[in-house]
Amino acid sequence: MTKVSPEVDAMDMDAVLPVSADVSFKSNHFPKYKLGADNQILEEPKEDNNGPSLKEVVEQETTQLSEQHKRLSVRDLACKFDKNLTAAAKLSEEAKLREVASLEGHVLLKKLRDALEHLRGRMAGRNKEDVEKAISMVEALAVKLTQNEGELIQEKFEVKKLANFLKQASEDAKKLVNQEKSFACAEIESARAVVQRIGEALDEQDRISQASKEQSPDVEGLLEEVQEARRIKLLHQPSKMMEMEHELRALRTQIREKFMFSVKLQKELAISKRAEENKSRLYMLDGSAMLGSYLRIQVSSDEAPQLSKCSIQWYRVSLECNRDEVISGANKPVYAPEPLDVGRILQADICFNGQKASVMTPGPIDPAAGLGSHVETLMRKSNSEFNVVISKMNGQDYSSHSVHAFHVGKMRMKLCRGWITKAREIYSSSMQLCGYRGESNTAAKALFWQARKGLSFVLTFESERDRNAAITLARKYAHDCNVTLAGPDDQV
Repeated sequence: MTKVSPEVDAMDMDAVLPVSADVSFKSNHFPKYKLGADNQILEEPKEDNNGPSLKEVVEQETTQLSEQHKRLSVRDLACKFDKNLTAAAKLSEEAKLREVASLEGHVLLKKLRDALEHLRGRMAGRNKEDVEKAISMVEALAVKLTQNEGELIQEKFEVKKLANFLKQASEDAKKLVNQEKSFACAEIESARAVVQRIGEALDEQDRISQASKEQSPDVEGLLEEVQEARRIKLLHQPSKMMEMEHELRALRTQIREKFMFSVKLQKELAISKRAEENKSRLYMLDGSAMLGSYLRIQVSSDEAPQLSKCSIQWYRVSLECNRDEVISGANKPVYAPEPLDVGRILQADICFNGQKASVMTPGPIDPAAGLGSHVETLMRKSNSEFNVVISKMNGQDYSSHSVHAFHVGKMRMKLCRGWITKAREIYSSSMQLCGYRGESNTAAKALFWQARKGLSFVLTFESERDRNAAITLARKYAHDCNVTLAGPDDQV
């Protein structure tokens, strides 16, 4: 800046307006400038003893993160983004301070120019030229400050944009951390479930092995393999445990097959023993051992008394214990198997003159073909309807042979004809349902239903399949209602 002549010092300085009376400055000295060509103000380079600026550091670290994010873990990446977000916040604060400094500079230049204008009006000659030159320098300085302010606004916009980018990146990194954490927890839970299933499989294998230990010599080798699997589990070797899981399934299947084969041999042995005990063959059993047919006792020897003079009782043979299950009410020469008899051997004892003869089915009662799929189809409905004829009511023959509708629902059963309802009862412990156990040519199509105490029916269906389907369906629905639906004195 040009030097002011001594004449100015001799002026009354009280007339000059104070510049810094109402302005607070960031620094306590006036900034230094250099003059270029045509009195252009050039800002002197500042000495930077603190290294690169904060903006350069942020940009450099952001570039390094972009290059190294594939090698960093998700948690480290999130920490890096958080640090850069903090640096961006500091940079934003610095930009605000610089904006305040710029505002102070504008105020200072305005007051300085006003003071110089005031001096120019009171001076003449060379001093007036110096004042005018100083005014031009102040105006050039104001232009330079305006340019710097524009750059500051642009820099502030870029800093804000960078801060938003880093904030979004930090949130994305945190989401990735949470996602990876949830995946890890899911993997841990899956591994625990696998170990638990293996433990349950080992326990089940142990129980099956103990039950069939005395039935087959090959079980000893299987037990050794199970013990080896348990030892591997105790040694904490998950890889071998995963390999042994499939082997244990195969071993469990083999044990079940051998157990079923052993049970079949025991059944055949029991049948053979009973056949040897009854060598006289006074009576024989006619009929197919299948659900949907009926069995009839016939005389096979001239020495055998007539069935009308004998007492008859049917049983379900139990191979697991020595006691047979009595079929209550089945005391006629004819018996029609019902779904409860499937898989069981049936036997009939004929008593006469203090003696007893027995007949039995050659094997367990086989299920009816297609009955299972038919029942599954009916269960898709909320209510199944069958056409029936009432044969007996409360133990007495029913005179009318009109067709009634027998409804089997999920919560109750109903017997009606049109709008007239004979019975409608929910499933309860007093209800009974089983195949008809009396003597009749249509026994395979008939069932006994006790709706409640004091009200019972014998219903005849259109076919054997409808009768067996109705019994099976009603028992499934009753089981869902925690009710066991069977015949009188049946052990279910």
